[in-house]
Amino acid sequence: MIQPLFDNMNLMKPLLDAIAQCGYQTPTPIQRETIPPVLSGKDVLGCAQTGTGKTAAFALPILQRLAQNKPKGNGRPIRTLILTPTRELALQIYENFLSYGKKLPLRSCVIFGGVGQQPQVDALKKGVDILVATPGRLNDLIGQGYISLADLEIFVLDEADRMLDMGFIHDVKRVIAKLPQKRQTLFFSATMPQDVEKL
Repeated sequence: MIQPLFDNMNLMKPLLDAIAQCGYQTPTPIQRETIPPVLSGKDVLGCAQTGTGKTAAFALPILQRLAQNKPKGNGRPIRTLILTPTRELALQIYENFLSYGKKLPLRSCVIFGGVGQQPQVDALKKGVDILVATPGRLNDLIGQGYISLADLEIFVLDEADRMLDMGFIHDVKRVIAKLPQKRQTLFFSATMPQDVEKL
């Protein structure tokens, strides 16, 4: 069987160049299954363990969709939100977005608790296309009026089962309640317990 390559996935050249620099050649199973439907605007529910290339599976098509479609209205509203349970994971996802999107005119930002919020607020004020966040700090900054999700186009919930285990389910529901009805939703979990299915 011929292994598919990233070149066959309809990704734009700046992304192909970036992933070649990262040393990627053959998509992992989650990347093969996820990239085409995300590119075409479909919602995706993915079951994948950490370390299977999941971040690239959603980051690459998200970067392409944002680069190809200019935002509606003026300014630079938050168009994609990636919600993840820990600051380590948030930083890792943010760094991946920077690596893959370095040749694209898009701006990313990461916010998490346990550190002062002012540098994060300053970054948000400059305008951000892609926001990677942990639930507690995100809700804090929404409550303080620093974040609006009114123009959001794509919502990613990563490690949904860990969100439940860590007691973030109410924070996640508060965020979801603030999202536009019309959006693309990508949902990843290593396991599918009943509470994750309900969410």
